[in-house]
Amino acid sequence: MILHVDMDAFFASIEQAINPRLKDKPLIVGSRGNKMHTVVCAASYAAKRLGIHSGMPSREAFQICPQLEFVSADQAKYIWTSERIFELVKGYGLPANYASIDEFQLDVSGHPDSVGLGEDIRKRICAEFNITASVGIARNWILAKLASKLHKPDGLTVIDEANLEQVLRKTPLDKLCGMGGKTGQALMFQGYESCWDLYLKMPAFFEGDSGGFGEGFSAGNERPKSVSHSYTLPRAERNPQVIVAWVRLLSEMVGTRLRQQGLAARTVHFYVSGPDMGSFGAQNTTQAATSDSYEIYLRCLKVLAKAPQGNPKIRALGVSVSQLTLQDYHPLLIEERRRDELIKALDRINGRFGDQTIFPAEVALTRK
Repeated sequence: MILHVDMDAFFASIEQAINPRLKDKPLIVGSRGNKMHTVVCAASYAAKRLGIHSGMPSREAFQICPQLEFVSADQAKYIWTSERIFELVKGYGLPANYASIDEFQLDVSGHPDSVGLGEDIRKRICAEFNITASVGIARNWILAKLASKLHKPDGLTVIDEANLEQVLRKTPLDKLCGMGGKTGQALMFQGYESCWDLYLKMPAFFEGDSGGFGEGFSAGNERPKSVSHSYTLPRAERNPQVIVAWVRLLSEMVGTRLRQQGLAARTVHFYVSGPDMGSFGAQNTTQAATSDSYEIYLRCLKVLAKAPQGNPKIRALGVSVSQLTLQDYHPLLIEERRRDELIKALDRINGRFGDQTIFPAEVALTRK
């Protein structure tokens, strides 16, 4: 049995907890300071009820609600809170997994009262951080994750043999993890509407520890399938120095998240889009897995060099890594050991004094 903790509107809730004036108001967290030239990173539930959602251009959000409150994102604040919550979850002495910055999992197999445990976790998070979480409990991680989303915010849901069919019949297919993109669209085109339709045709997807995926949650070892960061520029940009600076920053963010979770990646995927070139993306795969942000950055530059136009205008770009493995490589060469020690020292400094306290010089162009 897996207990899945899913924070409610995490970034927005943290901002509301810090500033009570924002409580219960429609609020968006933007990826940069200019509120009319950014995208929505997170939205409060009051904003979501108006139809505002993550990924929406902020200008569109303000058209929906001119009285919308705005806060620019502060990653260090969110990472710090996430780490403290994970410490709370680990404190129960059960196999624990850091699924993402706002999702955590516990293996509660054999626990005498998993529902009581879930209630206790929710109450402690609310008391200690003044934000809420929703909990899902089920026989594997994919059903537990689904359960955590069924009664948001501040809910607790159990999916067991008694209610499995009822829950899956009522739940649209695109609510299931992994079915929100092209895979789900293709299945819905074939006539699959609910999760129950998928269960009848492919019950193995819902069975076992992995929930139908290759490397699932087992004894606390569930790993994400990919790690990614993307950004939409306030306007199309042709300056190659500015573009490269954003590639470097996104690579730093991805590498940092990999190292925080003890992971390394073999495949780096980079994509860009712009008014002249449309969308372009490609990936670079090597035998050696890495969590070095600079190595990820270099691989992205190799992909960027293959773009169909020599110096195109770019509006959006993103870095994603996959084929993740545990970071268990120990450098042998002295140059590699020095590089590894330097990265660890930088991570310690940034972890103590805030994200991006020390950063590559070229990243400074992203702050102008």
